[in-house]
Amino acid sequence: MSSQTDVQVQRIRAIGLTVTNCVGAARRRHRSLEFYTQALAFELVSDITVEGQDYSDLEGVTGAKIRIITLRLGDELIELMEYLNIQGKSIPSYSQSNDLWFQHLAIVVSDIDRAYAHLRTFSIELISVAPQTIPPENEASGGVRAFKFKDPDGHDLELIWFPPDKGKDKWHQNSHRLFLGIDHSAIAIFNTEQSLHFYCNLLGMQIDSRSLNWRATQSRLDNLPGAEVKITGLRPVQDGVGIELLDYIVPGKGRPMPSDWKSCDIAHIQIELVVNNLEQLVDKLRRNGVEFVSSRIVQFSDRSFPYRQGCLVKDPDGHAILLIGES
Repeated sequence: MSSQTDVQVQRIRAIGLTVTNCVGAARRRHRSLEFYTQALAFELVSDITVEGQDYSDLEGVTGAKIRIITLRLGDELIELMEYLNIQGKSIPSYSQSNDLWFQHLAIVVSDIDRAYAHLRTFSIELISVAPQTIPPENEASGGVRAFKFKDPDGHDLELIWFPPDKGKDKWHQNSHRLFLGIDHSAIAIFNTEQSLHFYCNLLGMQIDSRSLNWRATQSRLDNLPGAEVKITGLRPVQDGVGIELLDYIVPGKGRPMPSDWKSCDIAHIQIELVVNNLEQLVDKLRRNGVEFVSSRIVQFSDRSFPYRQGCLVKDPDGHAILLIGES
């Protein structure tokens, strides 16, 4: 499908998470940074603060002043985005895995029991009862072990361990590290075909895998009774981090993402997609009725900023997709 596409996503550069505004609470200032570096072994790459019209236009938030802390785990990056002058809305405490705002990062580990024991020494909110093993009759993911939990702001995270016959080669290279990198970001969706039109037809991503996860294992993993979910794995042309589409059949679709949520709200997670021709792709998305958050393609001349141009859009369910050009 992507071979016939002139403009397409090359790779996922990073995943950006909006974190709590801690103005006036100095002792909590580095709460997210401490959690990701100490509980999950991410390493600090950079810590910058940006403001001005360009950043406001990019994120669709007037007068934004944003502290962006970039962290690395293995080959993958995340960005913790703290709005220093705006108090964003918290993630609803009643959120469930089938709500359409649900999105998690899957962090690969070399030993899930050791990783789980390490995590339990931190104050975390659990989603799964304990690490779960996907049953062998599930051809696509049988033997995979996983465990879901939340970070201090309520962002959903997953630890995942791949048996020798599953996952990328790099997850099986001998490593002394416990936390290895990020395999994918999974998003809850309303309709698989609708999402495939956006991610494959418009953005040029490719289907990598399909599976149906169900029975007691999935219920314990998601903390959802009777959970049954159709999962479609997508990869960009240069591979790397992927996107998983979670289409819940049971208990059915959850609540839609509120239309008034903004980039400064804590539920905001943006997947940063490097594209080979941003202008052409933006034109294509406009012609196809895609919702735009950015008022324009924003050009950055600041050399400390990691990319040259960007434009924030929403997928069919409201998940934030930051399209970026690096040259």
